[in-house]
Amino acid sequence: MKVTPRSEDYSRWYTDVVQRAELADYSPVRGSMVIRPYGYALWENMQKALDDMFKETGHQNAYFPLLIPLSFIEREAEHVEGFSPELAIVTHGGGKELEEPLVVRPTSETIINAMFAKWIKSYRDLPLLINQWANVVRWEMRTRLFLRTTEFLWQEGHTAHETEEEARDEARLMLEVYARFAEEWAATPVILGTKTDAERFAGAVESFSIEAMMGDLKALQAGTSHYLGQNFARAFGTQFLDRNNELQYPHQTSWGASTRLVGMTVMVHGDDQGLVLPPRLAPYQAVVVPIGDTDAVLEAAWNATGSLHDAGIRATMDDREGLTPGFKFNDWEMRGVPIRLEIGPRDLAGGSVVLVRRDLGSKQSVPLEGATRAVADLVDAIQQSLFDRASAFRDEHTSYPSTFEELEEGVREEGGFFNTAWCGSPVCETQIKHRTQATIRIIPFEQPDELAPCVFCGAAGEHLAVFAKAY
Repeated sequence: MKVTPRSEDYSRWYTDVVQRAELADYSPVRGSMVIRPYGYALWENMQKALDDMFKETGHQNAYFPLLIPLSFIEREAEHVEGFSPELAIVTHGGGKELEEPLVVRPTSETIINAMFAKWIKSYRDLPLLINQWANVVRWEMRTRLFLRTTEFLWQEGHTAHETEEEARDEARLMLEVYARFAEEWAATPVILGTKTDAERFAGAVESFSIEAMMGDLKALQAGTSHYLGQNFARAFGTQFLDRNNELQYPHQTSWGASTRLVGMTVMVHGDDQGLVLPPRLAPYQAVVVPIGDTDAVLEAAWNATGSLHDAGIRATMDDREGLTPGFKFNDWEMRGVPIRLEIGPRDLAGGSVVLVRRDLGSKQSVPLEGATRAVADLVDAIQQSLFDRASAFRDEHTSYPSTFEELEEGVREEGGFFNTAWCGSPVCETQIKHRTQATIRIIPFEQPDELAPCVFCGAAGEHLAVFAKAY
């Protein structure tokens, strides 16, 4: 049941945890994964939280086809250039060669805009706020469970607006939704900001993202939101009559987050014993483990489990036969269940139970009658503790180099986030990436009043940028 220690081989540790906690496994199709029930339950909790947030902000769910005519992809030049290396193309169907090849959905801007062109005729049809939960296929050369696979699950939002201002506000709003999810549900601190042109989504005018620090000090792009301008509207001839009865092209956005969020949660909080799950996302927030199989102990365990259910706490009881308590403890630690509630004959005789926190490994004895309230309190405490711990870890590994030598040495020797001045030149950006393998992950929305000279060329600093190696 042991996993490779994180300090020994972080990549191997990650794969060990994902597989041994039964989140996912490799499929017979190269680069694809099978999401197992426990992993899918975690994804469902993420999906539910995000879906509620989307609907609170006025979006509706719809579904669009998996197969997209290749000519659609080719209508937006930058879009097709950006995605061409990753496309999976269907050329035959029903035993015959197709008249036009079909692309297996890598993203849906094109097929959705083909429909928007039919639906949007007047300013009264705007804003149009659509979200889709779907799978996509991108032919990745190097894959890793949840983080980068050929096929993955995600949501993609697509909206159309009367004005540029409305569309830009929408793109920022949805980025803030992702940030709220990451911090309040996944207990993961993130930085919000703008992507450079080199990192911008193919076909977008401007791209925004949230960036999180993983346990190995690399960055992970956890959610993106894009202002598309009128690029796709022009490509598909989407026009509407405005309030002055003149034809206009709508301004659009797209935004998405994927099952990569599962990988993020593993890497931010996991340890050498396995998963450590934030209670708000955990499939089970508590597990009740009876120690001994006497009727009294089993009855007390069932009653405790029922009481937790009644209080709205996701709980399960481990009554598997033929397994020692120690084996069960280790198994549930591997699965990252936030709270373990132990009941044995001695506990029962004393009218108490033992609560064990997965994040700290600490134990406390509480009265049996007050166990449900104590578990509920721990759910909130653990959620906050995980966020605080992840925030402290990120702060500890964030530095502010003033010279390129400091940046280069820091990336090579330590890793983490490097906040430093950049002149805005793509030449400097490229040279820094070539010399250090670190990229500009984000230009934070929050910028200092004054900037030092560019860390690479010494010209006037234009942005404070966050450099890091990334997944």
